Amino acid sequence: MILSRAFQFSSCVIALLASLGGVAYPQTAWSQDKAGVAPAWPIKTVRMLVGFPGGSTPDMVARTLAEPLAKALGQAVVVDNKIGASGNIATDAVAKANDDHTLAVVINGNLTSAKLLDPKLPYDPARDFTFISLLATSPLILLAPANFAEGLEFMHQAQSNGNQWNYGSVGNGSVAHLGMELLKSKISGMQAVHIPYSGNPQVITAMLGGQIQMALVPPGVAMPQVKSGKLKAIGLTSARSPLVPDVASLSEFGVKDFQLEVWTGLVAPAGLSTSAKARLSSEIAHIFAQDDFKQKLLGLGWLAVGSSSEAFKARVQEESQQLGNIIKLRQIKLD
Repeated sequence: MILSRAFQFSSCVIALLASLGGVAYPQTAWSQDKAGVAPAWPIKTVRMLVGFPGGSTPDMVARTLAEPLAKALGQAVVVDNKIGASGNIATDAVAKANDDHTLAVVINGNLTSAKLLDPKLPYDPARDFTFISLLATSPLILLAPANFAEGLEFMHQAQSNGNQWNYGSVGNGSVAHLGMELLKSKISGMQAVHIPYSGNPQVITAMLGGQIQMALVPPGVAMPQVKSGKLKAIGLTSARSPLVPDVASLSEFGVKDFQLEVWTGLVAPAGLSTSAKARLSSEIAHIFAQDDFKQKLLGLGWLAVGSSSEAFKARVQEESQQLGNIIKLRQIKLD
């Protein structure tokens, strides 16, 4: 009898609700999100795409971040290397992902110069991404043969030798290439000719062999050669850095308005939910505030940054304009 009355009462409630316009069903996570109530996120494994092979610097940053991020999120974070096109294949893959569980660790060129160098690039950095955080930065070192002059005297020699000097980079359109052209635009008379190579080891070999007289190279590549006395560090493309505290900034030799770093950043598809973005931003801010995490990245040759989405996006826009100007000035095109 009690069960019968309970059933009748329940039926009456449902009928009443139906007459008012609907039946009360439990909300799904999707409907909660649409209603402005954040669902639990993540609900499955998070993929972190990297466009470079295992052991590369972007890969090492991604793997260093993946472990504490997985712990914080309570879900696995898997690094997935999608190699090719200087990281643009992985960047395009995250741009086209239609879920809340695909991220990518990218480098400068993927978001700044790639579209400027190749208008047919299948993604649009300004439209296709949610910017999560700038992760880590590193200056470049202006490197020269060991028997060359130092500091300001080196700069004067580079000016006086004009196009009789060569410089190397890791490829046409790379940050090292665009950075040297930007440096040349700041120093009257410096006209060194670009010679592209397949990687930094080849750049070092060419300098040791006398084929090039300068190059912009990451500290992790440059400093072993400098410490061994084989090559010379002229100056940094940024302010003095804890990565190489004994190397002066090029600004100390009178190079004005020249600031360039290589960096890695974390992006997601443009359609990332607000709840996922908020959770990611919060957890990454906490991770990057930890001294042990900063020391791990420092040991890999990176300065831990961590930033707001807005600050990261602003940096991409600023560098895109800076590099776009030099691409147009020098009429640089991909091979």
